[in-house]
Amino acid sequence: MQKNRLILFLIVLSISFSVGAQIQRPKLVVGIVVDQMRWDYLYRFYDRYAPNGGFKRMLTQGHTCENTLMPFAPTVTACGHSTIYSGAPPAISGIAGNSWWDKYEQRNVYCTEDKTVHTVGASNVGVGQQSPRNLFVNTIGDELRLATNFKGKVISIALKDRGSILPGGHSANGSYWYDGNSGNFITSSYFMQELPTWVTAFNQKKWVNNYYEKGWSLLYPISTYTQSTADDKNYETATLGGRSFPYNLQVFINKDYTKIGTTPMGNSLTLEMAKTALLNEQLGQDATTDLLAISFSSPDLIGHSYGPNSIESEDGFLRLDKELGQLLDFLDSKVGKNAYTVFLSADHGVAHIPEFLTEHKIPAQRIKVSEITAKLNTMLLNKYGGQKIIVSDDNYQMHINHPWLDSAGINKKSVINFIVEYLNYQPTIYNAFAAEDLNTIPLNATIRKMLNNGYFPKRSGDVFYMLHPANMEAWSNTGTTHSLWNPYDAHIPLLWYGWGIKQGKTNRDTYMTDIAATLAALLKIQMPNGCVGQPITEVIK
Repeated sequence: MQKNRLILFLIVLSISFSVGAQIQRPKLVVGIVVDQMRWDYLYRFYDRYAPNGGFKRMLTQGHTCENTLMPFAPTVTACGHSTIYSGAPPAISGIAGNSWWDKYEQRNVYCTEDKTVHTVGASNVGVGQQSPRNLFVNTIGDELRLATNFKGKVISIALKDRGSILPGGHSANGSYWYDGNSGNFITSSYFMQELPTWVTAFNQKKWVNNYYEKGWSLLYPISTYTQSTADDKNYETATLGGRSFPYNLQVFINKDYTKIGTTPMGNSLTLEMAKTALLNEQLGQDATTDLLAISFSSPDLIGHSYGPNSIESEDGFLRLDKELGQLLDFLDSKVGKNAYTVFLSADHGVAHIPEFLTEHKIPAQRIKVSEITAKLNTMLLNKYGGQKIIVSDDNYQMHINHPWLDSAGINKKSVINFIVEYLNYQPTIYNAFAAEDLNTIPLNATIRKMLNNGYFPKRSGDVFYMLHPANMEAWSNTGTTHSLWNPYDAHIPLLWYGWGIKQGKTNRDTYMTDIAATLAALLKIQMPNGCVGQPITEVIK
């Protein structure tokens, strides 16, 4: 009898260890990046968000990290997307901007360009010559693929190529982005040799023409948009042919497929593509965790044109809220409630339009850096002769012509000192210094850290320059931009929802680099190979 009890105990113990050893993971991870979303949008429009919309549902039923910051500059799309999914800032990932001056190739390089591949899904050769090869680190998707011996699928989708390719990583099963020439989603031969039949079928529905047919009218009466400035301001960019509602988009049917991005229907198109991908790729339908990375590009295009205080931006986020609610409902239906994990963040924020701020006596200004650079080059030409010495002034950095200066035997340090001294005499420049002096000159610790994290020697400049808060580099006389260290560009939302997420709020400093680390901890897999973030333990049950 005692022997039988011992045997029974050992059997029960064996079963307990077997069950306990089984790793628990969600069926699906959905990463959502809202391109150009300031943190304060969560609360600026909170009272207008729908009870069953995405933002309010994630805020009240999930976990919000209220003080999430980008720990680097420049705060731009490529850097943001790559950092969210890799946990590596530009100083490690090599994604030093949306584009950069390459010191070895001596030309401007786009972040995802790859001339060794060809377009798949469109006749335009250039739009598809893209891949993640410029990204020197892997992503959480790559680590998920490794951890599941490549059984877990990774699919990434966005209107912007960089908004899809960088999140998807090197081993993605599919990365799709929008071609404004054809109105179709495409990919490159890096990922596959031909589009899956479901993508071709999706493209054949001509979604964009249908959206154009309906146009863009406001969700609610214009009098209710009290969080925004008056419609039709002359400092807004008339990207859609005007600056006030309603927008007639029928004029673009079969003529200009690019305009969809500057409307909320760009988000609708992205969502439909994501839902179609989930169904056809059978994401979240078995015991192996999959990853779906979605980037909503339209808020950035709307924000650049009309600014964060515009009715266009407010209406765009009210509509996006509803779209996100539909996405959560869809996931509940197709994957199962509490069977998936969602995180939502942004790749960067945005500055207010300078003219809007000055209307309210808040200091702000557009700075024509190109004019400063042109004057500097003229002065350098008079001083040293030869060729143009400053070859690029992108990402608030200046690159000098190293090959010519070497061949001419000119001391580069003296050239850099000349540039720095001139810049520091400009009333619109807050500070300028040589890159090699970044860690020796007097500089605020936060700014120093962010610039260090954004500095990749082969792709970053020789001189850094900074503008006063609310000032921006003027690419045009209307609209707005981002890319600086300031909170309006660097303070982003971070919401967690679903499987494994503890309901609540975290107010301590967290960072964009922590997102991949937290996902790794949640999934019990290795962090990406360049990750410097820490798991946000308050988020995980």
